[in-house]
Amino acid sequence: MDRVRAIRWVGVLLLALAPAIVEADAATVLIEELTWPELRDDILAGKTTIIVPIGGTEQNGPHMVLGKHNARAKALAQKIALALGNALVAPVVAYVPEGNVQPPTAHMRFPGTITVPDAVFERMLESAARSFKLHGFRDIVFIGDHGDYQKSLTAVATRLNREWAPSATRAHAIAEYYRSTTTAYVKALRDRSYRDDEIGTHAGLADTSLAWAIDPVLVRRDKLAAAAGGGSAEGVTGDPRRSSAELGQLGVDAIVAATVDAIRRATARR
Repeated sequence: MDRVRAIRWVGVLLLALAPAIVEADAATVLIEELTWPELRDDILAGKTTIIVPIGGTEQNGPHMVLGKHNARAKALAQKIALALGNALVAPVVAYVPEGNVQPPTAHMRFPGTITVPDAVFERMLESAARSFKLHGFRDIVFIGDHGDYQKSLTAVATRLNREWAPSATRAHAIAEYYRSTTTAYVKALRDRSYRDDEIGTHAGLADTSLAWAIDPVLVRRDKLAAAAGGGSAEGVTGDPRRSSAELGQLGVDAIVAATVDAIRRATARR
């Protein structure tokens, strides 16, 4: 009888806590996890900055998943939005320019990489931004996890701001997000005596460590040696063998701090 009574009390307790659990889940900054009335209310309450995280689906050596950029952009965008306090996060843009199809160039030489033309990519970003403007966002912020399309983000923001000049809405291409991965993050690794040929520029120590800090599932530990030995033939520039989540956290901290500061400066109304 005591056991039955205890089970009943546990059930009552779970029911009592259920509303609080639901309420906590509703506090997400990801708009894809909100209902439209919840999003409307967030905007009316002052969350008028929308971060558009842009990733990419590409090869990342034999030791990292194809969606590395997408997972990273989403996770970092959430951290940035939470630090800002007045921002929400749009769904990740996963299809980006990655080279030519015929003949295949750049990452398109490896299975799983997906590419779109520059013009298509830019039109998609413009359409998304216009959607956010319609719904009441005042600052549309583009952050890109990949280096090759940074110029497109700037071009889109420039065109939109020219068009939106009479309004209070602005678009922002935040170059500091990606730039910090090649400046502050690399400096932090050099300060710890890691070599440039080890740090690398794609799927090396820096890139792999950053992915590891975001989610260990993104990295195949047993393929690190193959990645280092294969080099560019395996889609790797650098040496990921000494990568770690601890080193990656240096990158997370650098990216979030630099991006939050840049967004605050860009969105300040004079």
